[in-house]
Amino acid sequence: MKIARTGMVSEPSPAAHEEWRTRAPVIRADILRILGRALVIRQVDAGSCNGCELEIHALNNPYYNLEGLGIRFAASPRHADMLLVTGPVTRNMEQALRIAYEAMPDPKLVVAVGDCGRDGGIFGEGGAVCGGVSRVIPVDVTVPGCPPPPLALLQGILTALSIGERR
Repeated sequence: MKIARTGMVSEPSPAAHEEWRTRAPVIRADILRILGRALVIRQVDAGSCNGCELEIHALNNPYYNLEGLGIRFAASPRHADMLLVTGPVTRNMEQALRIAYEAMPDPKLVVAVGDCGRDGGIFGEGGAVCGGVSRVIPVDVTVPGCPPPPLALLQGILTALSIGERR
């Protein structure tokens, strides 16, 4: 009875953006023109709180439809065009991040996600933390925010892709 009296208590779903739907074919065509196939991303959690991962997962939902744009995730860096790195790089993940970067085929694109990926964020640099991603591997694009919203993540991915095209 309480559910019937209270009704829906969640926030309303976001409004549809028509410009988003009209840009999707252009983005897909650009990715195919640059790479000749889908953009493949390997996401690496270098020690994050998982806030950025939640926003990355949102990119895969039907609202943003990342795969519909020609972008997908892979389990192996050997199949990836881009590393999407979240969190400050912990000492335990420093070598693993380097190994993942070295395993990628050229040209390698790296996007550091969030304030922690940029410069260590609230964790900074210390005994257990190396700091931002750029202290361990070269970074092409940084997406600021704690956590950055999905649209900012997509902009960062597309910016890195355009940088890769100019190389």
